[in-house]
Amino acid sequence: MNIYVGNLSFSVSEADIKEAFAAFGAVQSTSIIKDKFSGESRGFGFVEMPNKDEAEKAIAALNGKDLKGRALKVNEAKPRTEGPRSGGFGGGQRY
Repeated sequence: MNIYVGNLSFSVSEADIKEAFAAFGAVQSTSIIKDKFSGESRGFGFVEMPNKDEAEKAIAALNGKDLKGRALKVNEAKPRTEGPRSGGFGGGQRY
């Protein structure tokens, strides 16, 4: 199961996240999403746990739990939707 982990402190490492989730079962992978220009954490990441029951227990236990001064937001990751992103350039032309 893919798990979204949000509201991460910028000092949290992937090892910190793995340690928190490993208390509930096997952790297949962890990743913290970083800004492509600065390389700094964007404040969220993902954890992959192969066992759904263990993943659900981790979500229930860690959602709202403090990790390095920030209350985590933890839930099942939703599939990424492909398509045009809103915002950006545009607007109507005036003639």
